[in-house]
Amino acid sequence: MSTINKIMQKLIICFLMILFAHVKVQAQTTQPTWWFGASGAANFNFYDGTTQRLNNSLIVPRAFHKGNGVRPYGSFLMEYRPGRVWGAMLNVGYDGRGAKMDTVIAPCNCPATLKTDISYITVEPSLRIGLKSSSLYFFAGPRVAFGLSKSFAYTQFKQPNSSGDLSAMHSTIFSGQVGAGYDFTLSSPTSITKVSLSPFISYHPYFGQEPRSIESLSLTTVRAGVALKFGKTRKTQVAMIPPLPLVPVFTLRVRAPLTILAKRQVSEILPLLNAVFFDEGSTNIPNRYVMLTHNQAAGFKEMQLQKEQSADMNGRTASQLNVYHNILNILGDRMRSNPGISISLSGSSAGGLGEGKAFAESVKQYLVTVFGIEGSRMITQSRNKPFFPSEQPGGTKDLDLLRQEDRRVDISSTSPALLMEVGGGMIKPVQITTSPVDSLDSRVVFNVGGAEQLKSWTIDATDKKGDTQHYGPFNGSQASVPGVTVLGARDEEDFKVVMLGQTQNGLSVRNEGAVHLVRPAEIIEKGFRYSIMFDFNQSTTVESYHNFLTNVVSPLISDGSLVVIHGHTDIIGGAEYNQSLSASRAQQAQHIIEHALVAANKKQVKFDTQGFGKDISHSPFENNLPEERFYNRTVIIDITPVK
Repeated sequence: MSTINKIMQKLIICFLMILFAHVKVQAQTTQPTWWFGASGAANFNFYDGTTQRLNNSLIVPRAFHKGNGVRPYGSFLMEYRPGRVWGAMLNVGYDGRGAKMDTVIAPCNCPATLKTDISYITVEPSLRIGLKSSSLYFFAGPRVAFGLSKSFAYTQFKQPNSSGDLSAMHSTIFSGQVGAGYDFTLSSPTSITKVSLSPFISYHPYFGQEPRSIESLSLTTVRAGVALKFGKTRKTQVAMIPPLPLVPVFTLRVRAPLTILAKRQVSEILPLLNAVFFDEGSTNIPNRYVMLTHNQAAGFKEMQLQKEQSADMNGRTASQLNVYHNILNILGDRMRSNPGISISLSGSSAGGLGEGKAFAESVKQYLVTVFGIEGSRMITQSRNKPFFPSEQPGGTKDLDLLRQEDRRVDISSTSPALLMEVGGGMIKPVQITTSPVDSLDSRVVFNVGGAEQLKSWTIDATDKKGDTQHYGPFNGSQASVPGVTVLGARDEEDFKVVMLGQTQNGLSVRNEGAVHLVRPAEIIEKGFRYSIMFDFNQSTTVESYHNFLTNVVSPLISDGSLVVIHGHTDIIGGAEYNQSLSASRAQQAQHIIEHALVAANKKQVKFDTQGFGKDISHSPFENNLPEERFYNRTVIIDITPVK
């Protein structure tokens, strides 16, 4: 779940809890048919995507990607309520959609900021759905917005400030909204003139809300405010009903396996981390790296590592990590085959420049003595910290793990035979073939909303004959069971799924769902897998892989394909932050791929995009070694072509 969706969810939950906590509900036998009034609200605007060309005369040196801001909203409204359930609403007013973009660093090492003042005249007709026994209502409908203001203000340290109007702005926006509100009656029950004060909240997703016809800037808005409404009716009687109990809301969502296959072959493009990590107290290359003799190196070829490998439920094994642990042999083979390659070896150690230099010299010496690479083709240097360190200034947590990651030699080169333009400075990846034995897409996945309020929960899966299977207990919001385990010897079956849990204060919780499982024929399905990796800092974003995702990954996706995108992090940091970070990166990757597919006129592509954060049950690798944690900071993209 992205940061925007999490903020929206918390606002809506708080809003509904306040509404359900009222003491009395007035159930009128009659009410005004027509209501008129005005509303005021705050727009919480969240920008995503990319913008760099502000107008035809100003292209800023560094692109802006994210931003947020709060802007006012005000409208005149009219409501038509022929009954308590169905009705219609119309709002016409001013809609502020400006924001302040996150600060970026220009090439001159100067901080730069961008503020936008975008606003519209908006027309929002909506369908209104009320409840018979409550003043709570829901609404949904289109939004038509006409451009009013499009100004911006750009500042860059040690440069004159710039302002003007954004170019290529859509003059008309067609989008939508969903929301909820509650009518608090301010007038007496016997009054003919009715006055209602109605707090409301609405969600405006990014669909259709791209403000510009260039670049990829998109906008999501959560609006919270209050409306004052007036209407006339006959005198009514007021019926009192008991207050609604304030209870948590729990949901159960069951996802059937996407595939249950006998064997699935995946052609994986495995990124190669351009670093060698050193153990504390030693300047020798650790023995976990594959070290060859001179005679062994003479017959070594990178293609030896491309043999088919079996993978565990997360699609990775020690075999994949073994490919990375051959990094020096891969490097030696590529330099031997391409005499024009030269590299830079930058050793980093908090123990001093001397130790960092010794790290780099160890790597150089191995390539010289084992692979016969000329020493003049390798430049060694030293630093106290890597150019992109894991340990950040002011950090106080997990320092031992972060400092392990900063004891390393970074390998860099400008040669295309060694590097691949994928973004993030990775060494040219290795192509291997894997056969996942039990991947996530062959499992029944249970998602429980509100699970953080439960001590634990279990799952009962009952077939048509009444036979029940029990799973659990589980903690957290998600758990999974292999589809073949639930299905057993059957070829096809429908299951009733019941979640049973207990809250922290001892209340029992029950929710139901269903799942249909089918055992397919024994087939071999071929797919593709790509990964993108991230440093332990905020400078490397999904946007830096834009060209790779657009030009390399997207062309492999055919009409009707299934694309599974999973985001992961290492174990460092809080669970909530890592969950949000992994989900955001996965969704950003999907957004870039979707744009490329639309441009290529490819249709009916299905996405399954999730973020797993630091959840070790889904982590691609362990978290014991620095390189394992680096490889866990990843977004994995699985492409299954249409059968």
